[in-house]
Amino acid sequence: MKQTVKPYKNSSLSKKEQVAEMFDNIAGNYDFLNHFLSMGIDIYWRKRLVKRLMKQAPDNILDVATGTGDLAIAMLKANPDKIVGIDISNGMLEVGRKKIKEKGLEDKITLQQADSENLPFEDNSFDAVSVSFGARNFENLEKGLSEMCRVLRPGGKLYILEFSQPTVFPFKQLYQFYFKYILPLVGKVVSKDNAAYTYLPESVGAFPYGKKLNKIIENCGYNKAKDHSLTMGIASIYIAEK
Repeated sequence: MKQTVKPYKNSSLSKKEQVAEMFDNIAGNYDFLNHFLSMGIDIYWRKRLVKRLMKQAPDNILDVATGTGDLAIAMLKANPDKIVGIDISNGMLEVGRKKIKEKGLEDKITLQQADSENLPFEDNSFDAVSVSFGARNFENLEKGLSEMCRVLRPGGKLYILEFSQPTVFPFKQLYQFYFKYILPLVGKVVSKDNAAYTYLPESVGAFPYGKKLNKIIENCGYNKAKDHSLTMGIASIYIAEK
């Protein structure tokens, strides 16, 4: 059995508690680092997810592990009536709320603190459920996926955007070098949190992707799980139906 990857090696807190603490610590620099370290490709990846979401045209969306709300804001292009974003880190949500207020989007997007593995919503509440770069932070992936399935309406869709791992030489080797050495160094200097950007490559390395993740998704109550590779396999979009 694979050992659970946690941000802080010497902490006795659970993974969930450590992830919340880590994101509280880096919330102020998170957006800058995200765009800088990915060279802006993360914005393009979200646009690709939104393009697929637009084909469904859902009325109401739940964005799990919403962070500072970047995906929630991007998904407004699909013209839903309402988007609810949840996250366990209040520090991240505060940054997101400020962003949403500045853009005048408070009537469309609501952010609230909640646990992805114990969602405070009734069964069959949402047309679509999304999670971007948050699934690998779940303490219990299957529990999180099952909870998202519970609140999804029959016929509704799950959208996951998550890091995967490139397989093509020499891109795979360059990516691994950047991810393992450059990214943690820059992240540490800017965020002042030594563990946050060391945890990132470790958590990606331990997380299932491709057909393996499709199988896990389907075992949690979904049908027709498919993965769509992005930028030579750095990330993937997963879509499944309830």
